[in-house]
Amino acid sequence: MVVLKSFEEFKNIFRTGKKWIRCAEAINNIPNIKENIYYSIGDSLVYMITDSKEEKEFCGHRRYMDIFYYLEGGETIEVSPKSKLDVIEKYSDETDREYFEGTGEKVEIKEGEMVIVEIGEACKCYGNAKKLIIRVTVEDNYFLNK
Repeated sequence: MVVLKSFEEFKNIFRTGKKWIRCAEAINNIPNIKENIYYSIGDSLVYMITDSKEEKEFCGHRRYMDIFYYLEGGETIEVSPKSKLDVIEKYSDETDREYFEGTGEKVEIKEGEMVIVEIGEACKCYGNAKKLIIRVTVEDNYFLNK
């Protein structure tokens, strides 16, 4: 997990590479986004604004990493390496999700901050926040099946 204090910090660290540029493009599009509707940029990134929901299980991905940008409020995010958790629902290629139980590192995140959950990790969130969820591929710049 990478915790960033601001979008400015994100832009300073991740200023090159197509997927990072597309993440910044998604964040810059916030004024035009309707809540709870997924948008996409190419075939490598989807994003949506939504309110936090309390999650009971850890969720992990294999093809997309999660990036959360907190717009209002805050929440606790709990993250753990998948290898330290117990699988409760096997990976689905259709949803790119797998579910786990166990415990992880808890971090309090507040408005304006960003979190990157890497592919070898799973997370669960609980709190009262409005956030931009970005799912960006870890594959090169395209899907081989397209």
